[in-house]
Formats: sequence, C-alpha cells, structure tokens
Amino acid sequence: MIRIHELKISADQQQNLEEAIIKTLRISAKDLLEYQVYKRSVDARKKHQIMLVYIVDVSVRNENEVLVRNKNKKVIKKPEEPVFTVITGNRPLDCSPVIIGTGPAGLFCGLLLAEKGYRPILLERGYPVEKRVKDVYQFWNDGSLNPESNVQFGEGGAGTFSDGKLTTRINDPRCRYILKRMNAHGAPKEILYDSKPHIGTDKLRQLVVNIRESINQMGGSVLYGHCVRGLQIENDQICGIEIDGKDSIETSVVVAAMGHSARDLFQSFDDCGVPMVSKAFSIGMRIEHPQDWINQIQYGRRKSLSSLGAADYRLSWHHPRGRGAYTFCMCPGGMVVASTSEPGMVVTNGMSAYGRRGRNANSALLVSVTPEDFEEEGPLAGIAFQRKWERKAFVLGGENYCAPAQRLEDYIGQRPSTHLGEVVPTYRPGVTPADLSNSLPSYANEVLREALIQWNKKMKGFALEDAILTGVETRSSSPVRIMRNEQLESDISGLYPAGEGCGYAGGIMSAALDGIRVAEAIMEKYCAGRWRDGNYYV
Repeated sequence: MIRIHELKISADQQQNLEEAIIKTLRISAKDLLEYQVYKRSVDARKKHQIMLVYIVDVSVRNENEVLVRNKNKKVIKKPEEPVFTVITGNRPLDCSPVIIGTGPAGLFCGLLLAEKGYRPILLERGYPVEKRVKDVYQFWNDGSLNPESNVQFGEGGAGTFSDGKLTTRINDPRCRYILKRMNAHGAPKEILYDSKPHIGTDKLRQLVVNIRESINQMGGSVLYGHCVRGLQIENDQICGIEIDGKDSIETSVVVAAMGHSARDLFQSFDDCGVPMVSKAFSIGMRIEHPQDWINQIQYGRRKSLSSLGAADYRLSWHHPRGRGAYTFCMCPGGMVVASTSEPGMVVTNGMSAYGRRGRNANSALLVSVTPEDFEEEGPLAGIAFQRKWERKAFVLGGENYCAPAQRLEDYIGQRPSTHLGEVVPTYRPGVTPADLSNSLPSYANEVLREALIQWNKKMKGFALEDAILTGVETRSSSPVRIMRNEQLESDISGLYPAGEGCGYAGGIMSAALDGIRVAEAIMEKYCAGRWRDGNYYV
C-alpha cells in the first residue's frame, strides 16, 4: 500500500477524503481500490481556516507507477508495522499467577497471560462495573461512601470514571496492539487513528466487561470483593497471598497491579519488607469553564463543528523558583467528580462521556511536589501528605462530602468566595463557596495563581472571572514506587510491581503497556504448560 502524509482537508467545507486522495495521487477514481485512515489530527493554528490533517494508507492500481509519479516525502510506500514477540521460558508454574487489581495494568497483563494459556487469577477488592456504577452514583447523590466500591476501587480501576484518554508519548509497538485489542473489545474504531484518542467513561464501562469475559473464556478467573491483605513470603520468595485476613491463595507469582489509592496494601507491603520509596507527584484543584467558552478560545467559534468535537487544551508553566504547574486530565464536555476512597476526605477528579456533550469543560490544575515537601519520612510519607490536604478539603466543604469551591477571580485576588457566578459547578453531591488557599500548601497557591495569569496570556480568556475552582486533587499519580529490577521483578522473588499504582505509569495506555511488559517478563521465565481437570502438566 501507499502512505500519504499531511493530507489536509478544511474542517468547515468537509471535502470528501476520497476525492482528496485521488487529487493528491493524481489518479482516476477507478484506480483507487481502497483506503484506511492511519492517523487524524486537527490544525487549529489559523482560526479562520481550521484543517483536518490525515495520514492515509491507500491501495491503488499500478502502485509502482503511482509512487514514481509522486516522488516526495508525503507519498511513500507504507512501512511494515513493527511486531513484538515473546520467547517463553521452560520453568513450570505450579499454580496460577495472581494479579492484584483490575485496572489497565491488571486487565492487560491478565488478558495476555490468558491468551497464552497461563490461566491467571485476577483479584479485585471492589465490585463488577454493574454494581460499582450504582455505588458511585449513590455516593454522588447523597454522600453515602462505600470504601470498597467507589471511583478508585472496582472493576477497571480509577480510569473507568474518567475521560478515557489513550494519548501517550511512548513509541512502542505494543501501543498499537493495545489499541487493537481495545477496539476488538468494543472501543470505538476512531481510537486507532485519532491523534488524541479517547473512549469516554460510558464506553469504558462496557470495554472492561468485555475484557473480563475474554479472560474468563480463555481459562482465567476474575474475582470480586477480594481485598488482598498481605503477602506470604518464605526465604524472600512469594508463596501465597492473604485475602480479607482469613483466606489465602497459594502462588509463586504475584503481579501487584493495584491502583495508587490502595493505601492499606502499600502499608502491608511495607510491613513485610517489600522494597519501596516515596516519589514525587502533583496536587492542586479542578477548574471548570463553559465548554462553549473553550471552543471560542481554541476554534474561534462558540459551537464546535462535528468534525472537531469539543475543544481541549494543555498548558504548562515553570515558576522561576523551580516548581512547575500544568493542566492534567482535561475533560471536554465533562464533569468534576467526587473521588475519595476513604471516609472523612474530599478528592476531586474529572470524567467525560465519549460524546463530550456536557455544558462544562474541566481540567486539573496541578503543582509538582517531591519527598522534600512531605512532613513525614519513609516510603509512605506521600500518602500522609495526601491525607492531610484531603481532610482539610473535607472540613472546608462542610464535612458532608461537598467540595470547597471558589470563583477564579476570588482565588487570584486571595479572598474567599461567598457566592458563585454564572458557571454552574458539576461536582456532586455539591460544593461550598470557600477559600481554596486553605486546602493547599502556600507554595502551591503561589505557583497556581501566577500560572493562571501566565496561561491567560497564552490562551486569552482562560482566566475567566466566574470559572469555578474545586478542591482538592491529590491522586494525580502514585506517591509510592515499589522497586523492581530489569526483569521487572521485586527483590522478593515472584513479585512483579506493575502499572500506575506502583509508580511505573501515568495513564491508561502507559499502565496497560506496563501490564503487558510484566506479562512478557513472566512468560519469558515460565512456560504455560497444559491444564487438565484443574491440574497443571508440563
């Protein structure tokens, strides 16, 4: 096939892509056999002439003649897609590998192991999506928190209640494999070619159900309501895990793919001597604008064209004294969501449905913090730091899981908000006008106030006076890293830390990728063997 780079079509006119291909290659319509979009992005630098930019793979008659006639860098022979292979080991596994957590890392680790015949057991402390959704909406409606079934815990992990972004800067052939497996399990086909792919919380929920069913059908097991309480270790080797303080599962391979909010499990790992360290992460708040306002800033129009979708943004700024601020997990047409997993805390996050049709846009505004900022020492110092500010936000919000909120103009002016303006907050169960300065360290407030002013210069109108700030956001990434070697294994033999919770990823794609790499590490060491009547045969 032939690959065409930088094929541009006006977003306003919506020219026919097929006609643009024929014109670019200088061929007749009958010579075009088929085509498929490999990549699609938006060029909005010129507001009066926004363009859709494509990379397209095309099959034509007389391919060599067409390539000779179009000798330029934009028309080339389609490159071969890179592939990855795994050479499996010959050491037999006496028991099924156990995976803790069903977030992206756990699910994709389990999916690959199941496909290769390893019959993994996935343990999830929360509940299946069907029940989890009910628990989450109940909390948002009346503040009744289920500590084991919420935005952080349950099938699919925290990403199930997010925008479902699949953007990554990692250049790895496994990323294409992940996107294809997601599409095969129900994700929209657009994720295969959009430059900023996303699934949305609504489609993510069905996706994880479909992956669960695949794992079960291929001999694996996905078990819910199983909270891992500790590891069983003999002579620095995993021999099993404890569940709910009473049951245990015998195994010599454990994949620790729990999310960054599994604070009790991190404590248990620390108690039994698993090497881990505290790490940097970020804290801040959520900002909400009307989505039409962001569309106006980015596209020069209040309403977005269907070809463009709801506008997004990504901003960063480095304070002269060294601390950085940036926007994170921007959710076009989405909502700010209550995301605590512990009683007496307020935590915010953002999510969008696939259609991104909500009235508001929201994003996290974050400031980086390091172990030097923590008041305690040790590998769990970052968790204590998070809890401190989450408790303060809970008190500021009224101690009923309402979140403290503030108009942007009041926050920059360093005065409490007594009322809110025209932007209606989406956080449920509700917000309380307050002074968000009291829910963050002073240095974070200093950096964020200056960043908001700087971002308004870059993106005119961003510092909208009535924009809503809602606190506090602390779960941007894990505050802990569980150490592992080049074989992705802990000093505790058989323990494989994986994904965002253990400090090795920063989003759905990178977590899924890390889960696959861990599955490969296990396969390189062990053979799948054969299973019959519940027994393993080499």
